[in-house]
Amino acid sequence: MNATVLLDSRTGQSGRILLVKEDTSMTTNELRAAAGELLHLHERFAPLFGRKEPQLQSLIYLHGLLLAPGRKSAEPMALIFGEPEEDGISQNQVLALQRFLTYSPWDFRGIHREIQAVFAEELVPSTNAWPIGTVGVIDESGFVKQGTHSVGVQRQYCGRVGKKENCQVGVFLVGVTPAGGALLDQQLYLPETWASDAERRREAAVPADIAFQTKPQIGIELLRRTRSRGLVKFDWVIADEFYGHNGEFLDALEGMQQRYVVEVPVNTTVWTVDPQTQLPPHDGRRGPAATRPPRDSARAYVRSVREIAQSLPPSAWQVLQLRTGAKGPLAFAFARVRVWSVRHRRPGPACWLLLRRSLEPDGEVKYYIANATAEEPLETMALVTGTRYRVEEYFEEGKGYLGMAQYEARAWSSWHHHMSLVALAHLFVTLTRLRLKKKLPS
Repeated sequence: MNATVLLDSRTGQSGRILLVKEDTSMTTNELRAAAGELLHLHERFAPLFGRKEPQLQSLIYLHGLLLAPGRKSAEPMALIFGEPEEDGISQNQVLALQRFLTYSPWDFRGIHREIQAVFAEELVPSTNAWPIGTVGVIDESGFVKQGTHSVGVQRQYCGRVGKKENCQVGVFLVGVTPAGGALLDQQLYLPETWASDAERRREAAVPADIAFQTKPQIGIELLRRTRSRGLVKFDWVIADEFYGHNGEFLDALEGMQQRYVVEVPVNTTVWTVDPQTQLPPHDGRRGPAATRPPRDSARAYVRSVREIAQSLPPSAWQVLQLRTGAKGPLAFAFARVRVWSVRHRRPGPACWLLLRRSLEPDGEVKYYIANATAEEPLETMALVTGTRYRVEEYFEEGKGYLGMAQYEARAWSSWHHHMSLVALAHLFVTLTRLRLKKKLPS
C-alpha cells in the first residue's frame, strides 16, 4: 500500500496511512436477499444444536435476530418466523422458542468453537499484507435489567450508561482482521454475592464448576480457551485500562507468551532506567544480595506515564493515519519510550510505553504498555491500538440491530445461549458484507 504523507502543524512531523477501512454498511433488503446464504451457514452449525426441533428453533431465532422489526424477544420472533399451523402460529411455538433458549442442552461453547473455525477459514489473512495479523480484543459490556432475579444482576458499573446501574455484565473476546471482526467467546461476570449464594445459584441454574472470577480473570480464561482449540492464533491482544491496570492480567499474558498492547491509567508508574542497574553492589559478606533498588533510586527514576509524555520534545511524536472513518481520515500522533514496568509494587520487565495523542488542540493522550521487542516498529503497535474500535462496533451493531440486549432470560444457560446466537448472526452479517464487497467492481 502506498503511503500518504500528513503533516502535524504543531510538531512538523510527517506521517503515513497504515490502514484504510471502507464503508461496509448493509441494508435490511440486502440481508433478506442473502437468506439462502443464512441457510447454508446454518447447515454447518445445525448439528451442534442436537435434535431436529432445536435445530429448527435455532434457525427461527437467527431469522428473528437479523430481521424481526421492533423488540427481538422470543414472542415476536416466533410469531413472525415460526412454522405456521392450520390455525396460524400458536402460543406453543412461543413457549418452544423460550424453552430452546433456557432448557435445551446444546453447548454454547460448541457454537463459539465453530465460529472460530469459520473466522480462521474466512477472515484471517492468508498473507502478510496486514502487518499485525490477527488481534484479540478483550472488553466487557453491561446490560441494564430490572429486578434481582436475572443471573449475575446487581448494582454495578455499566459502561453503556457510564455509571453504576442495576445490570448484568459480560466479558467478550472479539477477533479482528482486516476482513472483519467476530465474537469468539464470552462469559457472564458472576459477582461474589452471587457466586457465594447457593439459593440464587440454584434458581438461575449456575453450573457447579462456575466460581467467582474477576473480569480480568475471565478475559484470560476466554483467551486460554480459544488458544487451546488451536483454530485461532492471536498475533496481538489489546484491552482497555481496566485490564491494563491489573498486574495479574499482564502476568498471565506474558506467561502465555502473548504479545499485547494494553491501555493503562494516566497515573501508572514505570522505571525510566533498568532497575537492575540500581541494585547496590554486593561483596558477598553482608548477607544476601539486594533484590530491589533503594528508595532513592525509585524517587529518581520512577515516573508516571503522564510525566513522561509531558517531558517529550515535539520531535518524539510521529503522525500516523490508522484508517478512514465516517468523518474522514482518522490520524493520531504517536510516541514511544523504552521503560520498565512497576508490577505488584516491584520492578517488572522491560516494555514499551506507547503514547497516542489526538491531533486537536490540547488533544487527549492515551497511554499503553506493550511487551513487544525493542526492535518492533512503532507503526505496528500503532495499528494495534486502532483495532480496539472493532469491539465497540460489535456492541453497537449487536445492541442496535441484532437484539443483543433485548433478551428475556434469567438463567445462566439462556444468557450464554442468546449471546452465542447473536455472535452467529453477526458472523453471518460480516460474511455477507465481505461477499458483497468482493462482488463490487474494482
